[in-house]
Amino acid sequence: MATGELNELYLRRRRTAYDKFIDSSFKNVAITMASMVALILVAILIVVFWGSNESMGRYGLKFLVTSSWNPVDDKYGIATAVYGTIITSLLSLLIAIPLGVGTAVFITENIVPTKIRNIIGVFVELLAAIPSVVLGLWAIFVMVPLLKPILTLLYKLFNWIPFFSSEPIGPGLGITPAILILVVMILPIITAISRDSLNQVPINLREAAYGVGATRWGAITNVILPAALSGITGGVLLALGRAMGETMAVAMIIGNSNNFSWSLLGPGNTIAAMLANQFSEADGIQISSLYYAAFVLMLLTLAVNIISQLIVKRLSLKY
Repeated sequence: MATGELNELYLRRRRTAYDKFIDSSFKNVAITMASMVALILVAILIVVFWGSNESMGRYGLKFLVTSSWNPVDDKYGIATAVYGTIITSLLSLLIAIPLGVGTAVFITENIVPTKIRNIIGVFVELLAAIPSVVLGLWAIFVMVPLLKPILTLLYKLFNWIPFFSSEPIGPGLGITPAILILVVMILPIITAISRDSLNQVPINLREAAYGVGATRWGAITNVILPAALSGITGGVLLALGRAMGETMAVAMIIGNSNNFSWSLLGPGNTIAAMLANQFSEADGIQISSLYYAAFVLMLLTLAVNIISQLIVKRLSLKY
């Protein structure tokens, strides 16, 4: 008997009470699991918001635009941390997108032998498995000493530009090393999701592009990448959320300074790094201020996720 006939007979078979029980049980379990995810998120938001009430009442929105963080005088503001979070995340994303998407194209397209592509794919997956604290140690002892002469040269040549106006001091810790370590951390995310999206492009589209005389580059840029654009965009925005919330590696090399400066060469701070460094020793209104900073970070990451869903949905309908 053919497979189609067997499926038709199964569908026509009268459902027993046991079948109905299994279906309803599975539905209830699925609804419960989905509801638990939503409840956990709401509970976290409520707890963080409740903990930040005292600081919200005292500082209000000035908390977001002032950079003073002085536990002695109980003066707190996270302008420096907000700027550091946004600038490190966006610039690391700007560097990681061409590297990640380019690596994904290199892996998925028949440019080099399959063995080489598989080896590169394994290396990308291994890079994602390295703990952030290990990457932070590598950045301190290897990357930062190598960057120090380059950053000093940039300061001497372009110190008239606000983004290069601070001379690298000390061991060279600062915003630029934090940006580069974030590139290393989000690169596997962009590469892996872009690779999966490119692999989902129907083979008929590739064959049609080559059939009408398109070159490899023309097929990739005009057919394959646009067809996978929604998935790639989702991966990019997911990496942005990861970059905004990254803690240990950034905290180890950004310098943890709350003095506001536009310069990328000097030390800075991020919200996540500030929470990791100060929460264990906080007391009084400082705890509420850290909760306030955590609430702002949650709102930023939540906004990124909502925007990513809207963009991916729109691109899915377009392509």
